[in-house]
Amino acid sequence: MHRLCPHFVADPRPARGSLFRIYRDTRFSPDKRPFKTHVGIHFSHASGRDAHAPMFYLHLEPENCFAAAGVWHPDDSALTRIRMAIAAEPGRWAKVKRKLELEGDSLMRPPRGFDPNHRFIEDLKRKDFVASVELTEAQVCGHRFMQDFVAACREIQPLVEFTTRALGLEP
Repeated sequence: MHRLCPHFVADPRPARGSLFRIYRDTRFSPDKRPFKTHVGIHFSHASGRDAHAPMFYLHLEPENCFAAAGVWHPDDSALTRIRMAIAAEPGRWAKVKRKLELEGDSLMRPPRGFDPNHRFIEDLKRKDFVASVELTEAQVCGHRFMQDFVAACREIQPLVEFTTRALGLEP
């Protein structure tokens, strides 16, 4: 991972580090099981201040393992900066999007201040800029797991580089 993106790090702290907590927030959920059924690990940009900064993510769960990357639920300022980068550099954004299918929430209407006829208006409506690559159980349990995870991250790396630059961070 360090060779792929040297500014993305694993935080070994037991609390608020790279490994997400195992406890579920059951306050507003009808499902009161106290523990998650998956493990989540994130590798954030060293300058990122919270979970909503650009990151790589590893999700391990029976029959649902994947590597993901991008920015999930950025604050309004970060979201505007990413949208402005897409609007200003459509050619570069086209290269990023070429092999990726973005996931996450979107607005129903174009955001204020953006051309509703823009070539990438559907992307400008996005509230999340995330893509993922599925990992099979054989890959996760195999001896080449780390190589497979890094290869999946390499596939999504253009999205991370774009969002990182859009937010003024070093890629």
